[in-house]
Amino acid sequence: MAEQATGLTAEGFDFIPMDRAMTAEKIDRPALSFRQDAWRRLKKNKGALVSFWILIIVFLFAFLSVPYANPKTTSHQDVMQQNLPPKLPGNIPGLRGETVVDGEKIDAYADAGLPKDVYHPFGTDEFGRDLFKRVLYGTRVSLEVALIAALIDLVIGITFGMISGWMGGRVDLVMQRIIEIVSSIPNLVVFVLLILIMKPGMFSIALGIALTSWVTMARLVRADVLSAKEQDYISAARTLGSSSWWIGLKHLLPNMSSTIIVQLMFTIPSAIFFEALLSYMGLGIPVPMASLGTLLNDGQKVFQFYPYQLIIPAIVLSVIMIAFNLLGDGLRDAFDPRTRD
Repeated sequence: MAEQATGLTAEGFDFIPMDRAMTAEKIDRPALSFRQDAWRRLKKNKGALVSFWILIIVFLFAFLSVPYANPKTTSHQDVMQQNLPPKLPGNIPGLRGETVVDGEKIDAYADAGLPKDVYHPFGTDEFGRDLFKRVLYGTRVSLEVALIAALIDLVIGITFGMISGWMGGRVDLVMQRIIEIVSSIPNLVVFVLLILIMKPGMFSIALGIALTSWVTMARLVRADVLSAKEQDYISAARTLGSSSWWIGLKHLLPNMSSTIIVQLMFTIPSAIFFEALLSYMGLGIPVPMASLGTLLNDGQKVFQFYPYQLIIPAIVLSVIMIAFNLLGDGLRDAFDPRTRD
């Protein structure tokens, strides 16, 4: 009677074989950790992936060229090789070492009486210094300043943000007012004060950048700590008697790694740009050291006659800035759980 009431009979059901049942319960996708899943999604972002490899190449060229591009080789002057255009081996258009004199193209290297085996891929400046070596050295200096600033930014920003978010109450209130005071001081004022106190150089520039850029990192870390300290795993760690420092290093810091890495990818290009700006204004890296900013400053003086001296370092700086920003955007999307597919 029940079968007639429902319209269901035994003949209307099919038994699933055991092998099909096991296949239906099998997980098609392999189990991935958070970092593996983030790397998988990062590889799908072509712009971020290309930027990643571009930055790898830039770092390798900059830091492996120390024997080739160092303070001694980059400051070597040769009055016989002043303002030579770029030249490479082979008959490559635009890289033949040709220049225009009285409306006619001539071989600037032969006109200067140089041997045929002398090449300058980026040309030379008004003192006969090789621009390729100076760009390599200047890129390395700019990256070193940015990395030092980023390291100081990490130490101050993470420590300040974690203490502020974890302590809460009046401590958090006072520390946030400190952040507001620091944020209200212009970066240039802080840097000029450091120049008056310290000797101008790489460390003073990096310190000046870091003393004003850690504010954003501290705010982001504080927000993550305020959210994470209410989670169950933090309560369990407290119940087990873990100290605040142990909870911060063991639980909070690893869970904030994505936020820290993404912010770091935006901090480094900002530091590179600020260093280039200061050096361009004559307040940064002192002579005879070179950075991308000092190369831009030298190139703009002779841009009308020798545009390559400004265009080449400008392209290098632009490529580094764009690559870091695209990589930062890609990392932000890769670490965002809402973008999981």
